Amino acid sequence: MELEEEVLEPVSPTGHYFTSSVLSVSNLAVLETEIPFDESQTMSLVQNVFLPISPRFSSIMVENNGKKQWKRVEVKLEDHVNIPIFPPSLSPESYDKYLDDYISKLAVERLSPEKPLWEFHIIKYPTSNAAGNVIIKLHHALGDGFSLMSALLSCLQRADDPRLPLTFPSRQRSQPKSESLVTKVCSSVFNTLSDFWWGISNSTMDEDDLTPIRSGKGIEFQPIAVSTMTFSLDQIKLIKSKLGVTINDVLTGMIFLGTRLYMQEIDKSSRKSRGTAVVLLNTRMMGDYTSIQEMIKPNSKMPWGNHFTFLHVPIPNLFLPEDDHPHEYSNIALEFVSKAQKIISTKRNSLAIYLTSRFLEILNRFGGHEAAAKYIRSTLKNSSMVISNLIGPVEQMALGNQRIKGLYFLVLGSPEGLDVTIISYMGKVRVAFKMEKGLIDPQKFKSCMENAFEMILKASDAKNNKGGGI
Repeated sequence: MELEEEVLEPVSPTGHYFTSSVLSVSNLAVLETEIPFDESQTMSLVQNVFLPISPRFSSIMVENNGKKQWKRVEVKLEDHVNIPIFPPSLSPESYDKYLDDYISKLAVERLSPEKPLWEFHIIKYPTSNAAGNVIIKLHHALGDGFSLMSALLSCLQRADDPRLPLTFPSRQRSQPKSESLVTKVCSSVFNTLSDFWWGISNSTMDEDDLTPIRSGKGIEFQPIAVSTMTFSLDQIKLIKSKLGVTINDVLTGMIFLGTRLYMQEIDKSSRKSRGTAVVLLNTRMMGDYTSIQEMIKPNSKMPWGNHFTFLHVPIPNLFLPEDDHPHEYSNIALEFVSKAQKIISTKRNSLAIYLTSRFLEILNRFGGHEAAAKYIRSTLKNSSMVISNLIGPVEQMALGNQRIKGLYFLVLGSPEGLDVTIISYMGKVRVAFKMEKGLIDPQKFKSCMENAFEMILKASDAKNNKGGGI
């Protein structure tokens, strides 16, 4: 039954892009529980906690005169909550495979436009990482990662004391080097123009090479493979301090180095192939996550919705020594972190991300939503990987009375063959890899990432013992 009294809300331009003929992008959040999730709580939690967060969770898109709008409808919970049945009494390792296959199935399936664009999936079987899993699939048209994470946090509370607010790691950046105003302005102008033009070129004309991580085929709704890794945040902070860089520098350096190690292991010539990472960014003023009540206020500093842009970052080439000398491998590890630091520092001194956002607006104005959506798809498809990250709470969370042991997220429905998503939680950093099934070997890729982290860790120890940063 439609709720006729509700005023129709227009769908944002980005919401149009993500529900176009060429793009249908969703986010998948996986919550790992300490004990099997009590499914008897599910309907009550969805009805009383999840749905009230935003009217969009009770709305579908309708089109009037070529413009899409959100329209409130009655939600049939049984159409959105799924509890799959797996064979009983298997080992956790066997259920790992069932969970991976189930997530791959969710990646292939589009959310139906005939009902609100979200689903809950309760996995009651123990895997290697958890006693149970709660999977929440949310269409990207509902909001960007910042909005959807705020929505997710609204469903959760501190496990130790629900009355206290969740807290988050500091976002403080390292102090930039002192430069004159003229130098800063000139550098910013040059970097902005260079980054913006290079981004347009990558999005429209220049594709990355075909390599062991890029087939060049759009895999929007093809089977995927998923692998995750967990790192100690304290260990990453230790590397950060020893090298005088940021946490993002360490993680980006590890991702780039691990990717190149995998590429050269499969095909030595590919370690110098053209490769680009698209880094997804939020254009709103960043701070701690905001309550949904605050986000939906008029003129909110952290408004609900989609406020994203992207940045092209070249993946450094890998030059391995002919002889197996440990000190040379240390130099390689430091070089990748150093390059990540320089690239990120340069991009921060550029306004290209805002120009890209304005460029999408211009495309939308003169070419329509489909033109902007095609540009976004081309941007993703022409690149080798996409990287996005979110900051999670310091304290342990609970859903109802179910403690959350770990969490990670994935982006589904995008054409690139490799996605890397990062989130911090309870002193850990969880890195998830969504890969083109049949192209990338998940175990080998994960092993290369582990090797990259160990190389950087050992190199930072060696560098620290000698004194000095990068």
